[in-house]
Amino acid sequence: MSRVKRGNRRLKRRKKILRQAKGYWGTKSKLHQAAKEQVMRSLAYAYRDRRQRKRSFRRLWIIRINAAARQFDLSYSQFIHGLKAAGVELDRKVLADIAARDLESFGQLAKTAQQALEA
Repeated sequence: MSRVKRGNRRLKRRKKILRQAKGYWGTKSKLHQAAKEQVMRSLAYAYRDRRQRKRSFRRLWIIRINAAARQFDLSYSQFIHGLKAAGVELDRKVLADIAARDLESFGQLAKTAQQALEA
């Protein structure tokens, strides 16, 4: 079998890893093997946390909606059920924003939800 000289490729591959590891502490940003391990771990964390961010924002939105809905004597589930029954198609992100910024408009939504529940 003939000998393979990698020269260029090997250097490019190592530089790519070290570029990705820039800013890491100590050896993790300087030596290829340590950098490679840390980059792999970091990419795994990034993948995981992109999904976790979606979950945590949804939790935050639900907490904000619930807090605002309770000011109008509704629980979160009653409020959401009432909006669905009334045909209001606002997602949790928008509802949470309204709850945080404009309580008066949220009150009108709560009133709409309450009327739909009673009917």
